[in-house]
Amino acid sequence: MIDIGLTKLALIGVVALIVVGPEKLPTVARMAGSLFGRAQRYINEVKSEVSREIELEELRKMQKDVQEAASDIEQSISQSISETKHSLHAAWDDNLEVGANGNTTDQLKVEQLAIKAKSFRKKKLARSSAIPAWYKQQNGYRASVLSGAARVAKYRPASQGKASGSFFS
Repeated sequence: MIDIGLTKLALIGVVALIVVGPEKLPTVARMAGSLFGRAQRYINEVKSEVSREIELEELRKMQKDVQEAASDIEQSISQSISETKHSLHAAWDDNLEVGANGNTTDQLKVEQLAIKAKSFRKKKLARSSAIPAWYKQQNGYRASVLSGAARVAKYRPASQGKASGSFFS
């Protein structure tokens, strides 16, 4: 910017005092100050707008880079999925050809695995699910566990009844 020192400001002030006069100098100084302030505000607005435009351009560039990276990832994933599909179809077709040639060992293994899985599911269901009360009564499951004293009191013959007196008499 313009390099204005103290001596130059004093020289400008003296020239302005002589040219304008002492009566109008304060109003001219106020007007010059307000014009200088407006110029600074305008320059600051222009600077901020330019910086916003630069930031916006950088953001657009980053957005473009991210979109390109996302499309590259999408293409690589779709390519790996298609390769996996092709390999699975090839393996499935090979397995069907072997089965068509009369090799039944694979079919036996599949059937055995199906039976095993079914029995495992039944066992897991029996362990994890609640057993209904009617099934417990039918098959002799105990609904509640009785202590020895409670069992004696429950199944004591009616002829003995409750003994009169205490235990020590």
